[in-house]
Amino acid sequence: MAEVVSPITRQVTKGNREVGTPSFDIRLEDVEDCLIYDRHGVSFPFKKLYQDRKSVIIFVRNFLCYSCKEYVDDLSKIPREALEDADIRLIVIGQSVHHHIEPFCSLTSYPYEMYVDPERCIYQKLGMKREEKFTDSANPSPHVKSSVFMGQMKSIWRAMTSPLFDFQGDLHQQGGAIIVGPGSQVHFSHFDMNRLDHMPITWLMQLAGVQQTLDFNDKPKIIHI
Repeated sequence: MAEVVSPITRQVTKGNREVGTPSFDIRLEDVEDCLIYDRHGVSFPFKKLYQDRKSVIIFVRNFLCYSCKEYVDDLSKIPREALEDADIRLIVIGQSVHHHIEPFCSLTSYPYEMYVDPERCIYQKLGMKREEKFTDSANPSPHVKSSVFMGQMKSIWRAMTSPLFDFQGDLHQQGGAIIVGPGSQVHFSHFDMNRLDHMPITWLMQLAGVQQTLDFNDKPKIIHI
């Protein structure tokens, strides 16, 4: 079953960060040999993800987390040609066992690469946070559509109906996003302070070099004639 927390509707502010002022203070050499696993349980070193191409790598909390699910819902809407034109890989990494990759991809319609770091080797060595920190300032993530209450109910229901009844990752572990490669180049890093502190996808894609305008609005478009 999913974690139970007090209702929270605000996230930590990202301050005055602008799209043109990326942050990168991580050491890839500390994590390059950490093992990650694909959906079949085959392992390989983390560095294979970014040796040859620039990669946008998203680390999610746990696969039951409603905010992570809705964030990946929006990642799935990025057109493949937008990534191909920018010559980048889009990768999601979770921290559950590999058996949960296929169901999570199916649930979110996510068509790109997804792996897991079940020992949280990369999370820990990069210094991603455990526990959550909130403030009353800052706007909610544009990618999380559910309220805290409804989101928690959805997470609990998914846990109860899952064929593999487990937490699908450490409930207290936070995620983040990095843009790295080719080689050991680090272009950007952001570590989440809480479940709503995702890096906005539009910003992330712009920093990675995607030129195409992305629209994550689910509302019907009105055409004026």
